[in-house]
Amino acid sequence: MALMGDKARLLETDRFVHAPDEGRESELAMDAMEAAEAAEASDAVTETGHRRAAEAGDTGAMSVLGALLLRRGDLGGAEPHLRSATAAGDRAAANNLGVLLHQRGQTDEAAGWWRTAAVAGSAAAAHALGRHHRERGDEPAAEYWLSQSAESGHCLGAYALADLLEHRGDTGAERWFRAAAERGHREAAYRLARLIEEGRDTDRRTVPAYGELTRQTEAEQWYRQAAARGHRRAALQLGALLEDRGDIQEAGRWYLSAAKDGEPRAACALGFLLRDAGDEESAAEWWRRAAQDGDGNAANALGALHADRGELQTAERWYRAALDAGDVNGAYNLGLLCAAQRRAGRGEQWYRRAAYAGHREAANALAILLLQRGDASGAEPWFSKAAEAGSVDAAFNLGILFAGRGEERMAHTWYERAAAAGHTEAALQVAIVQLREGDAQDAERNLRCAAGGGSAEAAFRLADLLDRRSAEADGAGRAGGARTPDAESTQWYERAARQGHRRAQVRVGMFAAARGDVVEAATWYRAAAEAGSQNGAFNLGLLLAREGSLPEAALWWQRAAEGGHGRAALRLALLAARRGALAEAQSWCARAVELGPPEVAERAARLRAALQEELSA
Repeated sequence: MALMGDKARLLETDRFVHAPDEGRESELAMDAMEAAEAAEASDAVTETGHRRAAEAGDTGAMSVLGALLLRRGDLGGAEPHLRSATAAGDRAAANNLGVLLHQRGQTDEAAGWWRTAAVAGSAAAAHALGRHHRERGDEPAAEYWLSQSAESGHCLGAYALADLLEHRGDTGAERWFRAAAERGHREAAYRLARLIEEGRDTDRRTVPAYGELTRQTEAEQWYRQAAARGHRRAALQLGALLEDRGDIQEAGRWYLSAAKDGEPRAACALGFLLRDAGDEESAAEWWRRAAQDGDGNAANALGALHADRGELQTAERWYRAALDAGDVNGAYNLGLLCAAQRRAGRGEQWYRRAAYAGHREAANALAILLLQRGDASGAEPWFSKAAEAGSVDAAFNLGILFAGRGEERMAHTWYERAAAAGHTEAALQVAIVQLREGDAQDAERNLRCAAGGGSAEAAFRLADLLDRRSAEADGAGRAGGARTPDAESTQWYERAARQGHRRAQVRVGMFAAARGDVVEAATWYRAAAEAGSQNGAFNLGLLLAREGSLPEAALWWQRAAEGGHGRAALRLALLAARRGALAEAQSWCARAVELGPPEVAERAARLRAALQEELSA
């Protein structure tokens, strides 16, 4: 909201407050009808004068009179005057005669008169003749005559030549776009800005010299020039450029200008700015305008807005409108909508339609549906298609698919590809393989990537790796977890613990117990135990026993032993033996022998033998 500024300013009408007239007399604008009548009267007087001069044999008057009539649309009246002036050698008349004949569809004769005028030095005729040859497919002739026009300083000739050169992929288009733009041609200014921004003309330096503008800055200036002259696509591009650099309020003004001129993409972009500013109703109105003008992106945005509100039928209608507008995202969103409504069959239909159209996320979603249905062979090609198109999730899913088949090498290849693109879980899988192979350096890099992306398992493994490395550097062992880890590994352990990682919670609890903080240790042990950690339950039992709470300790040990913790079973056996419950103690001893580890199994076996002797006595 802060970035957007006041919404009233975003939607201002650009009416400026005029400065006081400082005593000058006000100049009242002429009434529109009165002005039109005055202009017509002036033209009539001018035409009368030229007609009299033409009748008297004035070649220049014939040419001007013919041009006036041609501009009015009176082709029959203009033609004799233009032909007479042309016969007398007037090149402007020859050019205008060509225009008149072209309007009648007599293009070959028109080209002949344009050639006559162009040879005589008419830049306008050279431009017209160049365009005539280009329409006929004769590009060499077109380039020759357009070059003649452009070199003579004709704005339209310069633009047409630049358009021809760019179409052919020739260098030099920028020069002539620039020439036309500098003479006020707004389309040339827009296309010059696009060419500069995209850096397509190879004869420009990549790095500007001192005092030169950067590409982006120069492109912005030309966009501004074209937009100020009413070029709506230039206003759209200028808005996008400003939005990218964070000038949201000015971007909104240019989007608004272009949207009012009927540019649906600008209306769509304005809708996103308003949504981000918290004004969903205004956003929806602009999206609606854009969607009604055929913008599929705006229709999708409206669909998502209604879907978030739970208005699923309306959302579906707009997604269908997006699809009808040619936006394949509409089909993908319809698939998501069906999935949310548990209409898997319909969802597959829409995913498949989008996937066949090249939508990579739809291909990935379709593959997941097929895999869930047990059709792994059908899923694989869609995962592959999506991954090759750049879907990181699909690359990761291919890794899972190959790992499930036991094809570890192929799985690792796809995990690496997804990890290189920043996929958190893929980076973790790659790191696990690297740790297994002893490649600690690359493993650390991938663990940091995955942990930074939010993986609790990666954070724990990274902490463990750093902890082991620190212990080796110190020449000390872990001593059952009594050693205090370094600061960085502690941070990663704690981060994983806060994310609910049970082993990390146990480890953090051990560190707290080692420094005498029984309350914090109990908190972490309890969190791990309640989440199903046998080690957490066992350690919590030890802590409670030391504090004198044997009954509660026994409950946690029992929970751990039932989950497969041999040390907890041995503790329960000892407790039962102390209170004289020898049969129960023997039962827990048997459980401890079964669960291990070896030293626990050995102690439990000795205790069971002693209990057996006691029972037999």
